[in-house]
Amino acid sequence: MDELSLIPYYADLHVHIGRSQDGQAVKISGSKDLTFRNIAREASERKGIELIGVIDCHSPPVQLDIMNCLHSGEMEEIEGGGIKYRDTAILLGVEMEVREEGGGPFHLLGYLPDLKAMQEWTAWMKPRVKNITLSSQRIRVTAKELQGELLARGGLMVPAHVFTPHRGLLGCSADRLEARMDPDGIAAVELGLSADSEMAGYLSELDRYTFLTNSDAHSTGMIGRECNEILLEKPSFAEWAKALSGRSGRRIITNYGLHPELGKYHTTFCSNCKKALSAENELTGECPFCSSHKLIRGVSGRIQQLADREKSAQPVGRPPYRPQVPLTFFPGVGRAMRERLFTEAGTEMEILHRISRERLAAVAGDKIADMIIRVREGRAVFEAGSGGRYGTIGHS
Repeated sequence: MDELSLIPYYADLHVHIGRSQDGQAVKISGSKDLTFRNIAREASERKGIELIGVIDCHSPPVQLDIMNCLHSGEMEEIEGGGIKYRDTAILLGVEMEVREEGGGPFHLLGYLPDLKAMQEWTAWMKPRVKNITLSSQRIRVTAKELQGELLARGGLMVPAHVFTPHRGLLGCSADRLEARMDPDGIAAVELGLSADSEMAGYLSELDRYTFLTNSDAHSTGMIGRECNEILLEKPSFAEWAKALSGRSGRRIITNYGLHPELGKYHTTFCSNCKKALSAENELTGECPFCSSHKLIRGVSGRIQQLADREKSAQPVGRPPYRPQVPLTFFPGVGRAMRERLFTEAGTEMEILHRISRERLAAVAGDKIADMIIRVREGRAVFEAGSGGRYGTIGHS
């Protein structure tokens, strides 16, 4: 197919289920509003996300919800894999936790082409986890075993939020991906909050992989806070798989990630005196304020530890990373203003990336419009996040 006939779509491939439609808990830390149906509606009608990966589809109550949506005619299965709701395609995913000797627990994302394949995966998982209904369960196999089983079923595997100190493979478990996984069986690497392509470019091991920037949303409002712009013929599992490997013109054309300084774990944090450490103190292992060694290592410092280059380098074809700030981070943009913007201006992706300053100002006023444009043009300043607390937009 001629690349000129391919179309760019917004994609967020990591959104959790909080509850099933009948109220059963799936992701304990997720919002009760995060049901399969509500995620589809939010993505399609308010966020402008046209390809969305719904994690936790291994859960039997979620699978019942999916079947109900299909049987009612509200949704339909897509040729090539996935489920269609209005203008949005839904990919079925699962997040699993692995712990191996010599490192902390880390999360892996698995994606399967259709409901039948996911139901078969649930049957394989069930005797290997404590509670098959819940999200992000510790699974009693190695990462390589897990990877082999998933790939044999036509699935794709992605290390989740790879640098974070909590449940990131490179953040807390190993110094290289190959220490835990078969490098040839990794479909992509999810950067996660607190890191961007420039930071990841200090690790030559990552040159071969496509980067994904996904929200890891635990509430509907966070859907799309990180997303990808992907060139596809149409949204489907098969088309997405082609894009991850750069086949037939399909590819990631832009990573829209949360500005790293807004991430919850960008800088190292002292859990004793509750202060963030400056960059020059990150690698000392000791808090300069209280001398405590109880530090939550930041993503920035961890990448400094792992770096095998003096300067960041990007392989040919690496798409640009565009810092994105969700509407929920803008001062003065509360629930009422967001609803007004969605009603009178457009979806969140259109507001953040496409709508003119004049149109934004007509709905939200000059101050908010100027903030959105400053972020869009890379002129905003930020106060870095640390220790599990998000950063903020500074005064400029």
